[in-house]
Amino acid sequence: MRNPIFKGAATAIVTPFNADGVNFGKLAELLEFQVSEGIDAIVICGTTGEASTMPDEEHVATVKFTVEKINKRVPVIAGAGSNDTRHAVELSKKLEAVGVDGLLTVTPYYNKTTQRGLVAHFTTCAKAVKLPFIIYNVPTRTALNIAPETLGELSKTENIVGVKECNLDQAPEVVLYSEKDFAVYAGDDGIALPLMGWGGQGVISVMSNIIPKDTHMLCAKYFSGDIEGAREIALNTFQLFRALFCEVNPIPVKEAMNQMGFDVGECRLPLVEISESNRKLVKGALEAYGLI
Repeated sequence: MRNPIFKGAATAIVTPFNADGVNFGKLAELLEFQVSEGIDAIVICGTTGEASTMPDEEHVATVKFTVEKINKRVPVIAGAGSNDTRHAVELSKKLEAVGVDGLLTVTPYYNKTTQRGLVAHFTTCAKAVKLPFIIYNVPTRTALNIAPETLGELSKTENIVGVKECNLDQAPEVVLYSEKDFAVYAGDDGIALPLMGWGGQGVISVMSNIIPKDTHMLCAKYFSGDIEGAREIALNTFQLFRALFCEVNPIPVKEAMNQMGFDVGECRLPLVEISESNRKLVKGALEAYGLI
């Protein structure tokens, strides 16, 4: 019987950059904020962390720093995806060596593959290490959906323990076709509540970068049976969530954090500065929620 890496809310944390690279002092502050606010896990160097702009050396160093700073207080899950299976395997081994608790591996993008290819890719990655793997299904970014039947097949691999699912339409089928101890997590904040209703184990969240306590409580209330309390939080955060996705993630959430005084720096190219109209939109949502 497999145990999930976490249950509840995990923050897909931003990577604060400065002119020299990763701002590790600022990252330490962000990690302490997350833990103090009760977050259930940290996902480092994922999409929100702009891992696609980070060379492997920088990527591994950032994960190592996070593992050491968190020091087992909550699970640390590291992005390890690539559209090159060999590269994904090499990166996974390097991240395992620095003591991370689990890996998040995205669907191969650009070159894509077939559903049989997805099974081959993910099982090759998983079998190369002993760490638990969470698959990341995000068709809007990869132009390739992992079919529920494919996830069901992958769930039979012992250390493939879950999926970060962004396709709510197929969530019930994913739960039905997968092994009983296979964890399904919402890949977008806006679908966290309905996905938990289908049997999901929580959310890998962007909005928890700025409201970790409320995101944690959304899940905690649901799992304790306070469905109305969870629904109230979901409704209260809806406009904030919408503002945080007014442009490509993580442009808006970094803007929000900078407006709140976190000073996380800018995104790396090809992501650019938020538009003036959306800057005002983000500010309005932060003001309405009482964050600035």
